[in-house]
Amino acid sequence: MAKTATRGRRRAPARGKSKTRSSGGGLLPWAVIGIAAIGGIVAHDHWKSIEPMLSRQSAPIARDAAEPGPFRKDVPPKQVALATPTPKATPPVKQSQLLPPATIPTPTIQPVKAAPSPVSPAAPESGTVAFGYCGQGAHINCVGDGGVFWYKGEKIVIADMASPAVDQARCDGERRVAFAAKSRLLGLLNAGPFTMNAAGKAEPSGAPRVVSRDGRSFGAQLINEGLARKPGAAGGAWCA
Repeated sequence: MAKTATRGRRRAPARGKSKTRSSGGGLLPWAVIGIAAIGGIVAHDHWKSIEPMLSRQSAPIARDAAEPGPFRKDVPPKQVALATPTPKATPPVKQSQLLPPATIPTPTIQPVKAAPSPVSPAAPESGTVAFGYCGQGAHINCVGDGGVFWYKGEKIVIADMASPAVDQARCDGERRVAFAAKSRLLGLLNAGPFTMNAAGKAEPSGAPRVVSRDGRSFGAQLINEGLARKPGAAGGAWCA
């Protein structure tokens, strides 16, 4: 019983100390808050006098931050290593792009031979102009002899007959036949439309034609009238 009483007595002072410590620790925050509140009230009441002091102290700090420091010549500038650009990978070239384009063969142009067209017989030509005797001027539509005349400037020789020429007569009888044949041919040409059919190629002596009207040849009429003869016959019949 004595021991338990002693233990109870020893523990009593300890409890008092803990209460003191706890009470002191709890007052410190309230003291700080009170001091801060009092300082805030004093600063608010004297703000007009405190503001110039704060502005003077902040000005040198801002000036020092704005002004750069002295430049030293002996200190070389720092070299900044630039990043080397990475070369882009080129796409592989296709094999078809490396090879030159194939040459296109040019076809050879061969001359085309024109096929000879079959020679068709010349179409008969009709005439309806007025004729006269040929003189010293240009021969257009005129009669030169019993078997020669000009039609539109072209010399025509009647191919199915032969008659004497006036300027080549060998006797008076032949000359009279030549004049008669010339006059008769002029009358036949002016009697109406006539037809001319080609009887061979044109020559310097004239273009051979068979002249007819209504299917009757002018050469055959002159032969029947004794004013002409067939081509190739003997030529002494008009001279006695």
